[in-house]
Amino acid sequence: MPVLAGAEPFRHEGGEAAVLLCHGFTGSPQSLRPWAEHLADRGLTVSLPLLPGHGTRWEDLRITGWQDWYAEVDRELRVLCERREKVFVAGLSMGGALALRLAARHGDAVSGVVVVNPANKVHGLAAHALPVLRHLVPATKGIASDIAKPDSRELGYDRVPLHAAHSLRQFFRTVDRELPQVTQPVLLLRSPQDHVVPPADSARVLSRISSTDVKEVLLEQSYHVATLDHDADRIFEESSAFIDRLASGLREEPGLGKEGTTAGG
Repeated sequence: MPVLAGAEPFRHEGGEAAVLLCHGFTGSPQSLRPWAEHLADRGLTVSLPLLPGHGTRWEDLRITGWQDWYAEVDRELRVLCERREKVFVAGLSMGGALALRLAARHGDAVSGVVVVNPANKVHGLAAHALPVLRHLVPATKGIASDIAKPDSRELGYDRVPLHAAHSLRQFFRTVDRELPQVTQPVLLLRSPQDHVVPPADSARVLSRISSTDVKEVLLEQSYHVATLDHDADRIFEESSAFIDRLASGLREEPGLGKEGTTAGG
């Protein structure tokens, strides 16, 4: 199937600092493209791949699993690490979980992590029924375009294939076990009003990682797809400053905080 217009991957050759961006479940690079373009304009090398099964039709996602999605970003990271001095990983929602696993498994090869509304668990009673339900029901309603900004839209599927949702649940369990292996500096940005991923997921991530250089930022005006929402510029500027600081070798005092506290500046 051809890739939907706007869902194409994005790559930019820039300086020695590189960023790998990971999009979310049932979404596409479109949700992160403004972010990618901002980072590219700042002189960074940027890679924003299209995950297998995404960006075409939901039926294509049904025959893929988390191993396929992770393998794609793992390959991209290895290529960047061969060509650039410092490499950062970032992601939205499931993309945040992919970024965290990359950090956990690749160690010092990853210089820092930026996650926006990172997902950590498939919630609700239906999650426990997925092992059986996926054989009876092909798909359920979609989760795309949870955005407060009226004129903004996410290019994502309007259906969630349950086979893929079951694999996603397994992936989150895998990542959760590996979170203590994340030691790199972390910037976590989250929306208090998120109708897809609850605040508990971000709290779980922050409680499980071993990083000491951590900053949490609240995106008060945005819903789940904050990269296309009212706080998009905030995400772009915070992530640019985070990467600039680490790429230049500067280091802030360790600590965990959020906006309005000492670590949140």
